[in-house]
Amino acid sequence: MRTIKVLFLASEADPLVKVGGLGDVAGSLPPALLQLSADKAGGFTVDVRTVIPFHAAVRKKAPDAEFLFDFSVPAKDGPVQAQAYRTEANGVTVYLISGEPFGPDAPIYSPDAALGGQAYIFFSMAVLAFTQKLDWKPDILHANDWHTAISVYALKTIYAADPFFKDVRSVLGVHNLPFMGAGSEAAFERYGLPPSRDPLMPWWGTQVPLPLGLQTADRIVAVSETYAQEIMTPEYGYGLEPLLIARRKSVTGIVNGLDMEAWNPQTDAHIPVNFNIETLAARQGNKLALLKEFSLHPDPAIPLLILISRMDQQKGVDLAVQALEQSTLMNWQAILLGTGNPELEQACRKLERDYPDRIRAAIRFDTRLSRRMYAGGDILLMPSRYEPCGLAQMMAMRYGCVPLARATGGLQDTILDADQDSANGSGFLFNPATWAALAETLERALAAYADAARWKSIQARGMGLDFSWEKSALKYAELYQDLAG
Repeated sequence: MRTIKVLFLASEADPLVKVGGLGDVAGSLPPALLQLSADKAGGFTVDVRTVIPFHAAVRKKAPDAEFLFDFSVPAKDGPVQAQAYRTEANGVTVYLISGEPFGPDAPIYSPDAALGGQAYIFFSMAVLAFTQKLDWKPDILHANDWHTAISVYALKTIYAADPFFKDVRSVLGVHNLPFMGAGSEAAFERYGLPPSRDPLMPWWGTQVPLPLGLQTADRIVAVSETYAQEIMTPEYGYGLEPLLIARRKSVTGIVNGLDMEAWNPQTDAHIPVNFNIETLAARQGNKLALLKEFSLHPDPAIPLLILISRMDQQKGVDLAVQALEQSTLMNWQAILLGTGNPELEQACRKLERDYPDRIRAAIRFDTRLSRRMYAGGDILLMPSRYEPCGLAQMMAMRYGCVPLARATGGLQDTILDADQDSANGSGFLFNPATWAALAETLERALAAYADAARWKSIQARGMGLDFSWEKSALKYAELYQDLAG
């Protein structure tokens, strides 16, 4: 039986360190790949190991990490010293790379672009040097986002003639295209990386990590099928669409999964009342508790809208604010949770001041409250201008909260509009990205809510969807098999 060896590179991986969605992916996909049986994976198994920087936060979580060896990373002004450690998380071997850029005071993501570039180009190059010394040669190098994209580029440039890497294939995961790693030019020079000479590369991208990874990766994987198509358009391609169109045959989309056990309303200890599809009526207890918590009118017949989001233009929070302002003749209450852009935070606070009888703004980051909101809210507002994958809509459906989202990226791939597909619909979608389109779709959703039997069927369909990582892992396994021959 064949085993395909995969080295999975990321800047963060839950539970060792998590800042954003990449941490969820890097913490969940490798274990799901390991758990695939040969029968399911088509007669082969996947031996996947993760490598991340040895951040200060990781040192606290893995104080007993096993030291492996010292090694050096080639650089123009002399080798940079690095150290390798090993630990385990979620049943996966995790390698930890340490070195000067990841000292005890270094942030996971530096606000200084040049310092961030130095840290992650060092890490990308260190992984390749580490791999040469490790007694385990991968078949696939799976990098993620700009932080590790240079490892893919170096494979095809600096290490192109190195016999050790001759048969190593590369995958680059794209979780959010606009974050490209600009400001890394000094680090680029330090590690002797040649600038791109691809005629389709825009002038500003010749020394920027993510564009270079997109140029040279054997496969590019966006985190949803629709996003894979969107990044090849002027609206979402950020100037890289000619390069991506030329590489169309190498671009695919695989939607992220959800930890179905961690997000399980039947066992969640953080919600007042546990429930499942069969006991959906019990869910009402969570709504009543949430209304009481926020001093809103305790009438379960009034639809409760929720918004759980980073306060950001990308997330369309401004569209939600305007749509709610223009929809006050409709009968609803709303709770808005999130933090971020100060102007959007203020806009949410102003909504609460203007409509104290029906709107509450919780301007904070609060994961436990988010669970209570998923379990008690009726409609999740997710009006993102773009959304590569999105997890909130999956979490909401898992908890019987019906998503109302913009038809973009992973939202379009995971939600079927209940008015367009009455047999399978699990939510409501709108387009274009305007408050008016959102308000019109809210009216549709509230009309559906008024029909109790129909609403319950929409909830049940969402709760019954399989968003497990196993589904995504199978698609990645097929991709690896195709690459490894």
